[in-house]
Amino acid sequence: MGLFSRNKPKIKVQTTKKDGFSGWVKCSGCSELIHANELQQNLNCCPKCDYHYRLTLQQRIALLADEGTFEEMFTHIKPVDSLDFVDTESYKDRLAQAVKKTGRDDAICVGACKLNGTDVALAILDFAFMGGSMGSVVGERLTCLIELAIEKKLPLIVVSASGGARMQESILSLMQMAKTSAALAKLSESRVPYISILTNPTTGGVTASFATLGDVIIAEPDALIAFAGPRVVEQTIGQKLPPRAQKSEFLLEKGMVDCIVQRAELKESVGFFIEFFTGNDRTFEPQMSDELAKKMPHRLKELLKIAEKIHA
Repeated sequence: MGLFSRNKPKIKVQTTKKDGFSGWVKCSGCSELIHANELQQNLNCCPKCDYHYRLTLQQRIALLADEGTFEEMFTHIKPVDSLDFVDTESYKDRLAQAVKKTGRDDAICVGACKLNGTDVALAILDFAFMGGSMGSVVGERLTCLIELAIEKKLPLIVVSASGGARMQESILSLMQMAKTSAALAKLSESRVPYISILTNPTTGGVTASFATLGDVIIAEPDALIAFAGPRVVEQTIGQKLPPRAQKSEFLLEKGMVDCIVQRAELKESVGFFIEFFTGNDRTFEPQMSDELAKKMPHRLKELLKIAEKIHA
């Protein structure tokens, strides 16, 4: 060994981070730091302020359907660019990008499943696909599901999360409002219950049609529910809206939704309503867990009184 030689220290220097995501996220509701694992275990709800983050399509299915029972239907109905629509880019390109991003071919998933052992028809709007916008495929698949619900007397559940009608399909998308509403009128005539679940956000033509036509309308906490968003309304009328004017809590106060249900209690609440409204052919005493009964909002108790009158 030379006079001026020395052993280099065996220290590994990491020049780049292996992963830019540390697992911690800043809550959009309370700005507190929460770990992604904790968020996932809590159904994507902040454990500190209960802010409800958006769920993926698969998470929604897992939340409501009994495990392994969901069967998707009407997937043969595909989107087409009937108008050769082009804005900043072509509609065909936008569809291709959305398909690549989500692995889905349109913004709705419909099918049949069991919920607490009861056969139901279930439709879920996927906000990740072009903002859950309602085009011809959304309207047609939903209408087909409604007709199936009528034929097989299946309670219908629709989970909405949408920016409204799909502008790239112009009048064809607006026609879906009338089509789905007409199908739901036939469902009502058939005395088949329809439960609508509104999540953040539910806006535009979806709000103005099938989302607000439920026999029971349930909203998640702090969800934006409106026809036009607050910025558009303020620009139109030239004044500020009242605080939280288009949030689910405000709509509950004004009677536009029937109840607000925490995500962890959603399946049990929906199951309770289905059991209540489908128990008309026998002597029926609604069953509910003691835990859910304690947490049941006052407005929901009022709704059950109305349901009892209908049942009588």
